[in-house]
Amino acid sequence: MTTDTLNLSDTRTWLPLDGLAPGFDAAKADLTDALAGRTFTTVDDEGARTAYRFDADAVEWTAGPETGRDAVEVIEVDEDLYYAQYTPSARPDEAVTLILDLRSGYALTVVSTLGTAAPGRTAVQMSFSPARIEELDQHGEAPASTDELIGRRVLWVYSTVHAYEHVYLSPHWYSWHCLAGPEQGLADTDENTVWRVRPGIYVFTWREKVIPCGSVTIADHRDQKALRAHGVLFGTDESGSGATHFTFGAHGRLLSNTVHPVEYDPARPLER
Repeated sequence: MTTDTLNLSDTRTWLPLDGLAPGFDAAKADLTDALAGRTFTTVDDEGARTAYRFDADAVEWTAGPETGRDAVEVIEVDEDLYYAQYTPSARPDEAVTLILDLRSGYALTVVSTLGTAAPGRTAVQMSFSPARIEELDQHGEAPASTDELIGRRVLWVYSTVHAYEHVYLSPHWYSWHCLAGPEQGLADTDENTVWRVRPGIYVFTWREKVIPCGSVTIADHRDQKALRAHGVLFGTDESGSGATHFTFGAHGRLLSNTVHPVEYDPARPLER
């Protein structure tokens, strides 16, 4: 369906997640096997431990009594900073994103779970678990939620076909607008959560309310003219009876930055 015949306001006609996938991964970075043969154990603030042993294209993991071996994709985001993505075979309704910072000795795990949307609840829910890496010494700051993206308007280009702009509005909301691709002309405001893993490098996540899907990305904002992102889209497949996911990459640039007066800062505590 083209935008000539698409009613932009009729969300029933919006593409399912599968419909967006073809060609969306054109800017995806090359995978790396740099972690092959290595084992890392994450320990969160409550003492929960998960051990990961990487092979070239798989990860064996142990979390308490539960174990698994699953296909994994690993991308080197920056020196000694890795993004790993896998889906537990026993839980196809989950997608696990693991960020390993071997320089700082910290990790961040994001688990995306596909369920059913309800009033006040998107179909995809996410949990965030910062942790130390037991095999490494810790240096600097651990991953933490941040409001540092608020006010930025960014262009993200995923392929020669797909381009979107993001406007980061508040700790809870961001707006997206498709500038090119099968969703051209569509726009919405959805939930977001942002964590900082290194200065200028952020884990940016969102959860859509119209299409039952969510995304976890790690985005390098250090060069405003040459932003880079890697991530996954995860949600309901076209049949509506199962889950689908695909990884991607994007190149971006900062379009503008809004600075609010202090009394109207979107990051200030909510007034009740």
